[in-house]
Amino acid sequence: MSGGSSASAQSAKMRKDESFLGKLGGTLARKKKSKESDLHEEGKNAINAPMLPTGTDIHPEDTLMEENAERIMLDPTSRETLKFKDLLKQVLIDWINSELEEERIIVKDLEEDCYDGQVLQKLFEKLSGKKLNVAEVTQSEIGQKQKLHTVLEAVNELLRPHGWTVEWSVDAIHSKNLVAIVYLLVALVMHFQAPIRLPEHVSVQVVVVKKREGILQTALVTKELTSTTRMMMGRFRDAFDTLLDHAPDKLNVVKTSLITFVNKHLNKLNLEVTDLETQFADGVYLVLLMGLLEDYFVPLYNFFLTPESFEQKVHNVAFAFELMQDGGLKKPKARPEVVNLNLKSTLRVLYNLFTNYKDSE
Repeated sequence: MSGGSSASAQSAKMRKDESFLGKLGGTLARKKKSKESDLHEEGKNAINAPMLPTGTDIHPEDTLMEENAERIMLDPTSRETLKFKDLLKQVLIDWINSELEEERIIVKDLEEDCYDGQVLQKLFEKLSGKKLNVAEVTQSEIGQKQKLHTVLEAVNELLRPHGWTVEWSVDAIHSKNLVAIVYLLVALVMHFQAPIRLPEHVSVQVVVVKKREGILQTALVTKELTSTTRMMMGRFRDAFDTLLDHAPDKLNVVKTSLITFVNKHLNKLNLEVTDLETQFADGVYLVLLMGLLEDYFVPLYNFFLTPESFEQKVHNVAFAFELMQDGGLKKPKARPEVVNLNLKSTLRVLYNLFTNYKDSE
Protein backbone atom coordinates (compact mmCIF):
# COMPACT_ATOMS: atom_id res chain seq x y z
CA MET A 1 0.00 0.00 0.00
CA SER A 2 2.76 2.40 0.90
CA GLY A 3 4.69 1.39 -2.25
CA GLY A 4 1.70 2.21 -4.50
CA SER A 5 1.20 5.51 -2.75
CA SER A 6 4.88 6.43 -3.29
CA ALA A 7 4.71 5.57 -7.00
CA SER A 8 1.56 7.68 -7.40
CA ALA A 9 3.17 10.67 -5.69
CA GLN A 10 6.30 10.40 -7.85
CA SER A 11 4.17 10.23 -11.02
CA ALA A 12 2.22 13.32 -9.99
CA LYS A 13 5.47 15.18 -9.27
CA MET A 14 6.83 14.23 -12.72
CA ARG A 15 3.64 15.50 -14.36
CA LYS A 16 3.93 18.74 -12.38
CA ASP A 17 7.57 19.14 -13.37
CA GLU A 18 6.72 18.45 -17.02
CA SER A 19 3.92 20.99 -16.84
CA PHE A 20 6.25 23.59 -15.26
CA LEU A 21 8.99 22.88 -17.84
CA GLY A 22 6.40 23.12 -20.55
CA LYS A 23 5.27 26.48 -19.32
CA LEU A 24 8.85 27.59 -18.89
CA GLY A 25 9.68 26.34 -22.36
CA GLY A 26 6.70 28.17 -23.79
CA THR A 27 7.74 31.36 -22.04
CA LEU A 28 11.30 31.00 -23.29
CA ALA A 29 10.01 30.30 -26.78
CA ARG A 30 7.80 33.37 -26.70
CA LYS A 31 10.69 35.50 -25.44
CA LYS A 32 12.93 34.13 -28.16
CA LYS A 33 10.30 34.78 -30.80
CA SER A 34 9.73 38.29 -29.46
CA LYS A 35 13.48 38.96 -29.51
CA GLU A 36 13.74 37.68 -33.07
CA SER A 37 10.83 39.96 -34.04
CA ASP A 38 12.55 42.96 -32.43
CA LEU A 39 15.77 42.15 -34.25
CA HIS A 40 13.87 41.82 -37.50
CA GLU A 41 12.17 45.21 -36.95
CA GLU A 42 15.48 46.80 -35.99
CA GLY A 43 17.11 45.37 -39.09
CA LYS A 44 14.28 46.62 -41.28
CA ASN A 45 14.56 50.10 -39.80
CA ALA A 46 18.31 50.09 -40.37
CA ILE A 47 17.73 49.28 -44.04
CA ASN A 48 14.90 51.75 -44.48
CA ALA A 49 16.66 54.64 -42.74
CA PRO A 50 20.35 54.33 -43.65
CA MET A 51 20.90 58.07 -43.99
CA LEU A 52 19.15 59.23 -40.82
CA PRO A 53 21.69 61.41 -38.95
CA THR A 54 22.43 60.69 -35.34
CA GLY A 55 20.65 63.00 -32.95
CA THR A 56 17.57 63.29 -35.17
CA ASP A 57 14.42 62.17 -33.41
CA ILE A 58 11.52 60.72 -35.35
CA HIS A 59 8.55 61.22 -33.07
CA PRO A 60 5.59 58.82 -32.95
CA GLU A 61 3.42 61.29 -34.84
CA ASP A 62 5.97 61.28 -37.66
CA THR A 63 5.26 57.60 -38.28
CA LEU A 64 1.51 58.14 -38.48
CA MET A 65 1.73 59.29 -42.07
CA GLU A 66 -0.53 58.52 -44.97
CA GLU A 67 0.80 56.55 -47.91
CA ASN A 68 3.07 58.68 -50.17
CA ALA A 69 3.08 61.47 -47.58
CA GLU A 70 6.28 63.42 -46.95
CA ARG A 71 7.59 65.24 -43.90
CA ILE A 72 10.68 67.46 -43.59
CA MET A 73 12.59 67.98 -40.34
CA LEU A 74 15.57 70.23 -39.69
CA ASP A 75 18.76 68.40 -38.79
CA PRO A 76 19.72 69.49 -35.22
CA THR A 77 23.33 70.17 -36.22
CA SER A 78 22.18 72.68 -38.85
CA ARG A 79 20.01 74.46 -36.28
CA GLU A 80 23.11 75.27 -34.24
CA THR A 81 25.31 76.68 -37.03
CA LEU A 82 26.32 80.32 -36.52
CA LYS A 83 25.10 81.47 -39.96
CA PHE A 84 21.66 79.93 -39.49
CA LYS A 85 21.28 81.33 -35.96
CA ASP A 86 22.41 84.73 -37.24
CA LEU A 87 19.83 84.61 -40.04
CA LEU A 88 17.10 83.75 -37.54
CA LYS A 89 17.85 85.94 -34.55
CA GLN A 90 19.96 88.84 -35.78
CA VAL A 91 18.20 89.38 -39.09
CA LEU A 92 14.71 87.90 -39.55
CA ILE A 93 13.41 88.25 -36.00
CA ASP A 94 14.80 91.77 -35.63
CA TRP A 95 13.31 92.71 -39.01
CA ILE A 96 9.84 91.40 -38.11
CA ASN A 97 9.91 93.18 -34.74
CA SER A 98 10.97 96.42 -36.45
CA GLU A 99 8.18 96.17 -39.03
CA LEU A 100 5.50 95.27 -36.46
CA GLU A 101 6.61 97.64 -33.72
CA GLU A 102 3.47 99.76 -34.15
CA GLU A 103 1.33 96.63 -33.71
CA ARG A 104 3.10 95.96 -30.39
CA ILE A 105 4.02 92.50 -31.62
CA ILE A 106 7.27 91.00 -30.36
CA VAL A 107 8.55 87.81 -31.97
CA LYS A 108 11.01 85.70 -29.99
CA ASP A 109 10.78 82.30 -31.69
CA LEU A 110 9.84 81.87 -35.36
CA GLU A 111 8.39 78.38 -34.92
CA GLU A 112 6.19 79.27 -31.94
CA ASP A 113 5.19 82.75 -33.09
CA CYS A 114 4.54 82.22 -36.81
CA TYR A 115 2.73 78.89 -37.01
CA ASP A 116 -0.81 80.19 -36.34
CA GLY A 117 -0.74 82.85 -39.08
CA GLN A 118 -1.25 85.92 -36.88
CA VAL A 119 2.27 87.35 -37.23
CA LEU A 120 2.49 86.45 -40.94
CA GLN A 121 -0.84 88.18 -41.55
CA LYS A 122 0.27 91.40 -39.87
CA LEU A 123 3.66 91.30 -41.60
CA PHE A 124 2.17 90.80 -45.07
CA GLU A 125 -0.38 93.58 -44.50
CA LYS A 126 2.37 95.98 -43.39
CA LEU A 127 4.65 95.16 -46.33
CA SER A 128 2.00 95.06 -49.05
CA GLY A 129 -0.37 97.71 -47.77
CA LYS A 130 -3.25 95.27 -48.33
CA LYS A 131 -5.80 94.31 -45.69
CA LEU A 132 -6.66 90.60 -45.57
CA ASN A 133 -10.16 89.40 -44.74
CA VAL A 134 -9.36 87.10 -41.81
CA ALA A 135 -10.41 86.75 -38.19
CA GLU A 136 -8.15 88.75 -35.90
CA VAL A 137 -7.53 86.06 -33.27
CA THR A 138 -8.37 82.37 -33.54
CA GLN A 139 -7.42 79.58 -31.16
CA SER A 140 -8.79 76.56 -33.01
CA GLU A 141 -6.61 74.57 -35.37
CA ILE A 142 -9.18 74.89 -38.15
CA GLY A 143 -9.33 78.66 -37.70
CA GLN A 144 -5.54 78.95 -37.68
CA LYS A 145 -5.22 76.92 -40.87
CA GLN A 146 -7.93 78.98 -42.55
CA LYS A 147 -6.01 82.15 -41.69
CA LEU A 148 -2.75 80.63 -42.95
CA HIS A 149 -4.47 79.59 -46.17
CA THR A 150 -5.67 83.16 -46.78
CA VAL A 151 -2.27 84.68 -45.98
CA LEU A 152 -0.27 82.21 -48.09
CA GLU A 153 -2.71 82.52 -50.97
CA ALA A 154 -2.11 86.28 -51.00
CA VAL A 155 1.67 85.79 -50.73
CA ASN A 156 1.74 83.23 -53.55
CA GLU A 157 -0.36 85.42 -55.84
CA LEU A 158 2.18 88.18 -55.30
CA LEU A 159 5.35 86.12 -55.66
CA ARG A 160 4.53 83.49 -58.31
CA PRO A 161 4.44 85.95 -61.25
CA HIS A 162 8.02 86.90 -60.36
CA GLY A 163 9.27 83.34 -60.69
CA TRP A 164 9.37 82.31 -57.04
CA THR A 165 9.35 78.62 -56.20
CA VAL A 166 6.89 78.07 -53.34
CA GLU A 167 8.77 76.17 -50.62
CA TRP A 168 6.07 76.50 -47.97
CA SER A 169 2.52 75.30 -47.33
CA VAL A 170 -0.25 75.64 -44.76
CA ASP A 171 0.51 72.24 -43.24
CA ALA A 172 4.28 72.84 -43.17
CA ILE A 173 4.03 76.18 -41.38
CA HIS A 174 1.27 75.08 -39.01
CA SER A 175 3.37 72.04 -38.03
CA LYS A 176 6.16 74.53 -37.12
CA ASN A 177 8.47 73.52 -39.97
CA LEU A 178 11.23 76.06 -39.42
CA VAL A 179 12.75 75.64 -42.88
CA ALA A 180 9.43 76.43 -44.58
CA ILE A 181 8.95 79.49 -42.34
CA VAL A 182 12.45 80.78 -43.13
CA TYR A 183 11.97 80.22 -46.87
CA LEU A 184 8.80 82.30 -46.73
CA LEU A 185 10.37 85.13 -44.73
CA VAL A 186 13.47 85.29 -46.94
CA ALA A 187 11.20 85.50 -50.00
CA LEU A 188 9.30 88.41 -48.42
CA VAL A 189 12.55 90.17 -47.51
CA MET A 190 13.79 89.90 -51.09
CA HIS A 191 10.51 90.74 -52.82
CA PHE A 192 9.85 93.85 -50.74
CA GLN A 193 13.56 94.79 -50.74
CA ALA A 194 13.60 95.07 -46.95
CA PRO A 195 16.32 97.41 -45.63
CA ILE A 196 18.32 94.56 -44.08
CA ARG A 197 21.34 92.52 -45.12
CA LEU A 198 20.76 88.78 -45.38
CA PRO A 199 23.80 86.65 -44.55
CA GLU A 200 25.10 84.97 -47.69
CA HIS A 201 25.31 81.24 -48.44
CA VAL A 202 23.14 79.97 -45.58
CA SER A 203 22.35 76.28 -46.10
CA VAL A 204 20.85 73.66 -43.82
CA GLN A 205 20.43 69.92 -43.92
CA VAL A 206 16.96 68.48 -43.55
CA VAL A 207 15.73 64.96 -43.01
CA VAL A 208 13.07 64.07 -45.59
CA VAL A 209 10.77 61.28 -44.40
CA LYS A 210 8.52 59.60 -46.95
CA LYS A 211 6.08 56.73 -46.59
CA ARG A 212 6.14 54.20 -49.43
CA GLU A 213 4.17 50.93 -49.27
CA GLY A 214 3.80 51.32 -45.51
CA ILE A 215 7.53 51.77 -44.95
CA LEU A 216 9.24 54.98 -43.84
CA GLN A 217 12.12 56.04 -46.06
CA THR A 218 14.51 58.80 -45.04
CA ALA A 219 17.13 60.88 -46.81
CA LEU A 220 19.37 63.79 -45.86
CA VAL A 221 18.97 66.79 -48.21
CA THR A 222 20.79 70.15 -48.31
CA LYS A 223 18.55 73.21 -48.64
CA GLU A 224 19.98 76.59 -49.70
CA LEU A 225 18.18 79.40 -47.87
CA THR A 226 20.25 82.35 -49.16
CA SER A 227 22.78 82.80 -51.94
CA THR A 228 24.90 85.89 -52.68
CA THR A 229 23.56 89.39 -52.16
CA ARG A 230 24.06 90.10 -55.86
CA MET A 231 21.99 87.08 -56.90
CA MET A 232 19.31 87.66 -54.26
CA MET A 233 18.80 91.28 -55.20
CA GLY A 234 19.25 90.58 -58.92
CA ARG A 235 15.53 89.95 -59.31
CA PHE A 236 14.77 93.63 -58.96
CA ARG A 237 15.64 95.92 -61.82
CA ASP A 238 14.69 99.52 -62.40
CA ALA A 239 15.81 102.53 -64.44
CA PHE A 240 19.15 102.70 -62.63
CA ASP A 241 19.92 99.06 -63.45
CA THR A 242 19.20 99.79 -67.11
CA LEU A 243 21.24 102.96 -66.94
CA LEU A 244 24.33 101.22 -65.56
CA ASP A 245 24.02 98.18 -67.80
CA HIS A 246 23.03 99.69 -71.13
CA ALA A 247 23.78 103.40 -71.02
CA PRO A 248 26.91 103.89 -68.90
CA ASP A 249 27.78 106.95 -70.97
CA LYS A 250 24.72 108.69 -69.53
CA LEU A 251 25.63 107.75 -65.96
CA ASN A 252 28.05 110.66 -65.60
CA VAL A 253 25.33 113.07 -66.68
CA VAL A 254 23.05 111.77 -63.91
CA LYS A 255 25.84 111.83 -61.32
CA THR A 256 26.80 115.40 -62.27
CA SER A 257 23.19 116.55 -61.93
CA LEU A 258 22.88 114.93 -58.48
CA ILE A 259 26.24 116.31 -57.28
CA THR A 260 25.18 119.81 -58.38
CA PHE A 261 21.89 119.37 -56.49
CA VAL A 262 23.39 118.15 -53.18
CA ASN A 263 26.24 120.69 -53.22
CA LYS A 264 23.79 123.52 -53.76
CA HIS A 265 22.56 122.76 -50.24
CA LEU A 266 25.61 121.27 -48.48
CA ASN A 267 27.70 124.31 -49.49
CA LYS A 268 25.67 126.27 -46.93
CA LEU A 269 27.60 124.29 -44.29
CA ASN A 270 30.87 124.64 -46.22
CA LEU A 271 30.65 120.98 -47.25
CA GLU A 272 31.19 119.62 -50.74
CA VAL A 273 30.59 116.27 -52.39
CA THR A 274 32.76 114.96 -55.21
CA ASP A 275 32.07 111.21 -54.94
CA LEU A 276 28.46 110.07 -54.49
CA GLU A 277 29.38 106.44 -53.86
CA THR A 278 31.66 107.01 -50.86
CA GLN A 279 30.71 110.31 -49.28
CA PHE A 280 27.14 109.30 -48.44
CA ALA A 281 28.04 105.84 -47.16
CA ASP A 282 28.32 106.81 -43.48
CA GLY A 283 24.97 108.62 -43.48
CA VAL A 284 26.32 111.93 -42.11
CA TYR A 285 25.79 113.94 -45.30
CA LEU A 286 22.36 112.39 -45.76
CA VAL A 287 21.26 113.53 -42.30
CA LEU A 288 22.65 117.04 -42.77
CA LEU A 289 21.16 117.27 -46.27
CA MET A 290 17.69 116.40 -44.96
CA GLY A 291 17.97 119.14 -42.32
CA LEU A 292 18.91 121.65 -45.00
CA LEU A 293 16.15 120.56 -47.38
CA GLU A 294 13.50 120.72 -44.64
CA ASP A 295 15.04 123.85 -43.12
CA TYR A 296 15.72 122.66 -39.55
CA PHE A 297 18.75 121.94 -37.39
CA VAL A 298 19.37 118.28 -36.64
CA PRO A 299 20.60 117.82 -33.03
CA LEU A 300 24.03 116.18 -33.05
CA TYR A 301 23.05 113.69 -30.35
CA ASN A 302 20.61 112.05 -32.78
CA PHE A 303 23.35 110.62 -35.01
CA PHE A 304 27.07 109.82 -35.11
CA LEU A 305 28.99 112.77 -36.56
CA THR A 306 32.13 110.65 -36.98
CA PRO A 307 30.86 107.07 -37.25
CA GLU A 308 33.45 104.32 -37.00
CA SER A 309 31.58 101.00 -37.04
CA PHE A 310 29.22 99.53 -39.63
CA GLU A 311 26.41 99.64 -37.07
CA GLN A 312 26.91 103.36 -36.46
CA LYS A 313 26.83 104.06 -40.20
CA VAL A 314 23.65 101.99 -40.59
CA HIS A 315 22.14 103.94 -37.68
CA ASN A 316 22.91 107.24 -39.44
CA VAL A 317 21.42 106.11 -42.76
CA ALA A 318 18.35 104.71 -40.98
CA PHE A 319 17.92 108.02 -39.13
CA ALA A 320 18.18 109.93 -42.42
CA PHE A 321 15.48 107.66 -43.86
CA GLU A 322 13.26 108.49 -40.87
CA LEU A 323 13.72 112.19 -41.59
CA MET A 324 12.73 111.51 -45.21
CA GLN A 325 9.55 109.83 -44.06
CA ASP A 326 8.82 112.75 -41.74
CA GLY A 327 9.13 114.96 -44.81
CA GLY A 328 6.43 112.95 -46.58
CA LEU A 329 8.72 110.77 -48.72
CA LYS A 330 8.28 107.05 -49.11
CA LYS A 331 10.69 105.08 -46.91
CA PRO A 332 13.75 104.00 -48.94
CA LYS A 333 14.69 100.29 -48.85
CA ALA A 334 18.45 100.32 -49.35
CA ARG A 335 19.92 101.07 -45.92
CA PRO A 336 22.76 98.50 -45.75
CA GLU A 337 23.48 98.82 -49.47
CA VAL A 338 24.22 102.53 -49.11
CA VAL A 339 26.67 101.76 -46.30
CA ASN A 340 28.22 99.02 -48.46
CA LEU A 341 29.07 101.60 -51.16
CA ASN A 342 26.39 100.35 -53.55
CA LEU A 343 26.24 103.12 -56.15
CA LYS A 344 22.81 102.22 -57.54
CA SER A 345 21.25 102.26 -54.07
CA THR A 346 22.81 105.64 -53.29
CA LEU A 347 21.66 107.04 -56.65
CA ARG A 348 18.10 105.86 -55.97
CA VAL A 349 18.02 107.63 -52.60
CA LEU A 350 19.51 110.87 -53.93
CA TYR A 351 17.33 110.86 -57.06
CA ASN A 352 14.28 110.54 -54.82
CA LEU A 353 15.43 113.64 -52.93
CA PHE A 354 16.17 115.43 -56.22
CA THR A 355 12.67 114.85 -57.63
CA ASN A 356 11.05 116.09 -54.40
CA TYR A 357 13.32 119.04 -53.58
CA LYS A 358 14.83 120.15 -56.92
CA ASP A 359 13.05 123.52 -56.65
CA SER A 360 14.13 124.13 -53.04
CA GLU A 361 16.43 127.06 -52.39
